[in-house]
Amino acid sequence: MIKDHSKKYNDLIGSMKRLRERMPVVMQNFSELQSVCKADGALSPRVKELISLGAALTMGGHGSIAFYVHNALTAGASSKEILETMAVAISMGGSGSIITACEALEALEQFAIFEKDGA
Repeated sequence: MIKDHSKKYNDLIGSMKRLRERMPVVMQNFSELQSVCKADGALSPRVKELISLGAALTMGGHGSIAFYVHNALTAGASSKEILETMAVAISMGGSGSIITACEALEALEQFAIFEKDGA
């Protein structure tokens, strides 16, 4: 299952730019929703990125796993926190989440350079 998750992340960024060009109102509204939901509040942006990753893992979001692992790391999540998020997703999503967790583990190993605390 080895994938180039850095390429996948960059491909997603490019695809989202094309969506913004073709559906500017929808993407602008989505961007605003994301900004509001992921802003610092009772939960930190780091925790919110971990929640997003857990949801993607549970929902089988294969195309988005690299995106959420990358974002969690750049928001300050540690590898240990991401692994624990993966465990919770597996407990909630069952065997289907194991498949997406394998993809997330690959992404985590490839993106480890972004980890801020080196854990």
